[in-house]
Amino acid sequence: MRKFSTGIWVLVLGYTLSQFYRAFMAVLSPVLREELGADPGDLAVSSGIWFFCFAAMQIPVGGWLDRFGPRRTAAGLMLVAALGAAVFALAQTAWHLHIAMALIGIGCSPALMSAYYIFARNFSPREFGTLAGTFVAVGSLGNILSSSPMEAFAGWVGWREATWWMVAATVAVAVAEFAVVRDPDRLDSSHPAGRLVDILRLRALWFILPLFMVNYGASAAIRGLWAGPYLEEVYGVGSDVIGFATLMMGIAMIIGNYLAGPLVSLVGSVRRTILMGTAATVIVIGMLWLFTAVSLAISITLLALVGLSGASYVLLIAHGRAFLPPHLVGRGVTFLNMFSIGGTGVLQFASRPVYRLASENATPAEAYSILFLFFTIPLAIGLALYFLTPEAPDD
Repeated sequence: MRKFSTGIWVLVLGYTLSQFYRAFMAVLSPVLREELGADPGDLAVSSGIWFFCFAAMQIPVGGWLDRFGPRRTAAGLMLVAALGAAVFALAQTAWHLHIAMALIGIGCSPALMSAYYIFARNFSPREFGTLAGTFVAVGSLGNILSSSPMEAFAGWVGWREATWWMVAATVAVAVAEFAVVRDPDRLDSSHPAGRLVDILRLRALWFILPLFMVNYGASAAIRGLWAGPYLEEVYGVGSDVIGFATLMMGIAMIIGNYLAGPLVSLVGSVRRTILMGTAATVIVIGMLWLFTAVSLAISITLLALVGLSGASYVLLIAHGRAFLPPHLVGRGVTFLNMFSIGGTGVLQFASRPVYRLASENATPAEAYSILFLFFTIPLAIGLALYFLTPEAPDD
């Protein structure tokens, strides 16, 4: 963390907002259902739109990072996120939430990649992994803020007023990013221009990409979308318990990201650490499938373990980054992130019809059991394909 400049710390604030916005609807699900008629399926669409818009922006963001640098890219798009938050605060029906989350997804799209671009350009691949994990761990405080603190604040001032406060915070971060973030030195003319086709030719990435599509998606969908409705419908709990459960997931995610770097040193390989972490996630979500309604305490514990074991994303980025030459860093890391966020969006959208079909002729517990199985299967397939990926060059 001593290597974090003032500009990096400001980018951390931007990523904290990104983490907050992708998850805050979980604790608002009861009031959004009551005031706007937005059921879990509607929220699944809104959340999926956030991830799809975020993912669609990764290709242009990669080019903008190489061309304009992270300062202007992050600051400019963060203002779009502020606009989206304003639309959310003014929402009168469920489809207004879809528009709001689309704008927020676009605005948050460079929040993580701007810092990763700086790390990849200024530090070695091995340092990249440690710095990336630390950045995500600190920024994951947004997950915590979107749980019990958001539930308490919204209960105190009202959910619309709480969202207006988030608008103000987002504008402030955009201004700070433009003021203090410093771009890396530009590459000289000896480096070729980066092209998307050059990334696709890197065969070492081919079997990383399927796991990228599902690794983060499962834990993000459960944390940011389904944890709240699951606990509400299966156990009949209120927003206070939902806030506590999602808080535990957020804390577990932070711990998992902090442990990522030390675990690699202990295991001796980024690839083997990812295999172990992903296998643990498959087991934990599989247990939610098998023990969906055994007890509230067990369910909350398993949800927290999903957050802890699902922190392999930063290691996957570090693994993929190790195969990228300097002139492909900007487009390369955003391309990898596109697969991760895009896969999350696919899972979010697909989870809606799965839930609705399952709930038509089943109890809530049975419906959510099927939903957790839906998340388990693609993760297990991605893990199996990842076995074909080579070790990172530095391992």
